[in-house]
Amino acid sequence: MLTRDARRATYLRLGTGEWAATVAFTLAYLMLRDTLAPGDQIALAAALVPLLLILMQAGSYWLLARRWVGVRVMPPGVAGMYRAFRLANPIVLAPGLGVVIWGASTIGATVLIAGVWLFAVVEYLNYYVIRLAYPVAQWASLVRQRRTPQLMKDVRARGTAAGGC
Repeated sequence: MLTRDARRATYLRLGTGEWAATVAFTLAYLMLRDTLAPGDQIALAAALVPLLLILMQAGSYWLLARRWVGVRVMPPGVAGMYRAFRLANPIVLAPGLGVVIWGASTIGATVLIAGVWLFAVVEYLNYYVIRLAYPVAQWASLVRQRRTPQLMKDVRARGTAAGGC
């Protein structure tokens, strides 16, 4: 078991990493968009927006969790917000798929845009449904264990601590 300080350091690394990924994807889009046809720009944005939202949620979670890790449960307002995100993210992801399918003009653009959208889906699953992030060498055996993501463990712990709220 890691000490509180070690977990806080890990959470800092994870949170800043997710925020850095958000910035990197945004910059990549800004550099790439003028090379794309207008329909492809819209389709890429429709795939990218859910990804950016999920990455920001994830980064914020890790940075906020540094406050309570090893000391107490997630604050009720934060737990409620992440419960709402868990429900809202698929609603944001769904139209993105439609725009990807009907908005991309070439096979290359479709592959790129679908890849971004699928990455958003994987990030959603990893944070809200089933943990998917593991070291490559152990991935196959660990993902079969169908572990609950830490974010959802924290949300559920708040529900338990609040008498099921």
